[in-house]
Amino acid sequence: MSVERHIAGMLQQIARQQDIVEIAPQGSAPKAAALAHVAEQYGYTYGVAYRTGFRNSLVQVRMYRDPRPEARVREAATITAHPQAGNGGTVPGLEQGSLKPVPEAVGAVEVLKDLISFDVMALYIANRGQKVKGYLACAVLTVILFIDRSPVEAVASGGAVAVLFTVAFKVGEIRRRMIARRLTAAGFLAVRDGQGGRRFLRPGQQLPGHVNPFAA
Repeated sequence: MSVERHIAGMLQQIARQQDIVEIAPQGSAPKAAALAHVAEQYGYTYGVAYRTGFRNSLVQVRMYRDPRPEARVREAATITAHPQAGNGGTVPGLEQGSLKPVPEAVGAVEVLKDLISFDVMALYIANRGQKVKGYLACAVLTVILFIDRSPVEAVASGGAVAVLFTVAFKVGEIRRRMIARRLTAAGFLAVRDGQGGRRFLRPGQQLPGHVNPFAA
């Protein structure tokens, strides 16, 4: 899908003043972050991101309409400044005809990219049960290889896969910790959602899942 169609599709949802706007560029957190930043200029706030589609190839971002007065002021100013957005005109925060943020928006887009990446990576950060299943699969593979190969080759192959599992788990955990530190430094607060997963919210924001993520 072209940049123009991505932007136009999102702005059509915004124009209907939907309480929730869904953004789903093709598998790219930076693209999703750029579109999320545009949505923020129209009075929306980041809710959650996850992977979906065939083989989890899409990054899906859910934005919530922010009911606070300052969000409505921001929305009105954006509409006035960019009356032709989605119809070939300028788009707030992005260079003309692309999803590349303008210099003054780079920092905000990077923060959104961290939020999106942190949430999306939850799918790949194995909990204890997932790790047990992974290593059990390695053991089963080793047993199967015993049928066609020598014991040494079977053990070596199964062990190599187990090492890859371990490295992948560890790298994901390290990367997510780095993102968490950046979000904390940016003023976000760490909370636990209903499933025990870790999330980061702006001060005063509640977990998504309802129309008003800023409700008291």
